[in-house]
Amino acid sequence: MLLIARVIALLDYGSGNLRSVEKALLKVGADVRVTKTAEGIDGARGLVLPGVGAFDDCLNAMGRQHLLAAVREWVTADKPFLGICVGYQALFESSAEFNSSAAGLGVFKGKVVRFNQRDGLKVPQIGWNQIEIAQPGCPLYKGIPNGSHVYFVHSFFPQPEDESIIATRTTYGDAFASSVWKSNVFATQFHPEKSQTVGLKLLENFVNLAEGG
Repeated sequence: MLLIARVIALLDYGSGNLRSVEKALLKVGADVRVTKTAEGIDGARGLVLPGVGAFDDCLNAMGRQHLLAAVREWVTADKPFLGICVGYQALFESSAEFNSSAAGLGVFKGKVVRFNQRDGLKVPQIGWNQIEIAQPGCPLYKGIPNGSHVYFVHSFFPQPEDESIIATRTTYGDAFASSVWKSNVFATQFHPEKSQTVGLKLLENFVNLAEGG
């Protein structure tokens, strides 16, 4: 299969942040191919799964568009993948969100859970918060200082069974896994496309990695 330099496939299953992710990727030099089909992934250097909203809506929409198997195959083949927000949560087995019944992609073992309600803690978390880089060697965070601020909008987050995949942690009430990394699979609970300079650097790192640079 012919690989096309800097082409990043961006999955379109109706996610609300699709266009903002597309614009951010274009800004860092990617050739973005927005696709609603598995065939549209062919030849791409990297794959991005965006997401806002509900876990079940994401998985069910992907199922209707026959994208679930394509994403699993991509990840299994160890090709560069980036999941964002619900696109991060979808990599896990299941969610406690709204009595969820959809099965996750099951790339990683673990469940998506809600923040514990406590005095003074507003749920959802909306706004800027810091990341503590747990894996300094993660290529996604090349050139990004520990303690950088990124933008969150979420009530739920994954709890990976394998803590060795946690790339960053963030504290909001309790510490949680704000991103993960294993081989060529990367995923963030925060929104790089809303995280200004830090977010653009992260996306640039992903595009360069996907290109092999």
